[in-house]
Amino acid sequence: MSGIRQLSFKLVPGENATELLDAQAHIWNHIFNFVNSMSLKCAIELGIPDIIHNHGKPMTLSELITALPIHPTKSPHVYRLMRILIHSGFFAPKNTSENDQEEAYVLTEPSRLLLKNNPLSMTPFLLAMVDPMLTTPWNYLTTWFQNEDLTPFGTAHGKTIWDYGGHELKFANFFSEAMASDARLVMNVVVDKCKGVFDGLGSFVDIGGGTGTVAKAIADTFPDIECTVLDLPHVVAGFQGSKNLKYVGGDMFEAIPPADAVFMKWILHDWNEEECVKLLKRCKEAITINDKKGKVIIIDFMVENQKENEKSTETQLFFDMVMMVLVKGKERTEKEWAKLFLDAGFSDYKITPILGLRALIEVYP
Repeated sequence: MSGIRQLSFKLVPGENATELLDAQAHIWNHIFNFVNSMSLKCAIELGIPDIIHNHGKPMTLSELITALPIHPTKSPHVYRLMRILIHSGFFAPKNTSENDQEEAYVLTEPSRLLLKNNPLSMTPFLLAMVDPMLTTPWNYLTTWFQNEDLTPFGTAHGKTIWDYGGHELKFANFFSEAMASDARLVMNVVVDKCKGVFDGLGSFVDIGGGTGTVAKAIADTFPDIECTVLDLPHVVAGFQGSKNLKYVGGDMFEAIPPADAVFMKWILHDWNEEECVKLLKRCKEAITINDKKGKVIIIDFMVENQKENEKSTETQLFFDMVMMVLVKGKERTEKEWAKLFLDAGFSDYKITPILGLRALIEVYP
């Protein structure tokens, strides 16, 4: 055919057909990585984990189809959704009896963490992270590399994620609930395993504390500690305090209420080095006023920690990219954390690596 160039490719020396096909499959798997998260989102929106849980025993495919809020014409496709979710570890197959060959489904540990009534449920975090508001900026990543915008989120939406939350109440609410769901899980571990961190404290400020999940956990566990939640005015508006818990609207970069301890969970990884040093200096002012010597308590990722494996390394790399796309921050190694503390005028720090991929860090003036 005239006008059409016929291209012919041959295997290069040292390359065989198996390697070529493996490379193709590797590319396919990364192209379609989103299938896992979107399939999981669908399962949550349909209520599949709760339906199986409430069934009280292994649930067959036919029983699940009957219980699902779906159109009858979609019934034949349910097994396909369940098949990918089994493969990704969110459900497990189980035969109901020796005589019954119909496969049934049971929950796994990850899907139990997605039950609506689980006090440690990660469902709000999942739904927030896969919402179009937070996935759209990824389509602007290449454009961002070629312009002067601070973040791909800014390229996509025309403002920072913090400014966006200040104007879009729905977004602010689901983002706050996402952070609160993570805080509930983390604080369940911290209060159980790290009580000694709070010994001797008379006052405590949770910076960027949102709905107050962390501060409530501390206030309930340690009734003698005066707890304060500091966050932007629109975030804490309408929240009522209690006997030893109060909410304060303000800018953490400008001033932090004096306290024996300043707490930051997943705060510093949102910001670049200059901003982190500025914030840490404000923390130091808050814990050293009137010649006091308090401490800063940080819960954040510790990249390249000793508990890393291939899976956890990928998780940390994912989060680092999320920080780049949504905000101006990054995930840091211990060396990078130490430099921040030194630049902010702190003299020492202590790491307690009991939070999986994250660490609890105590920083001293």
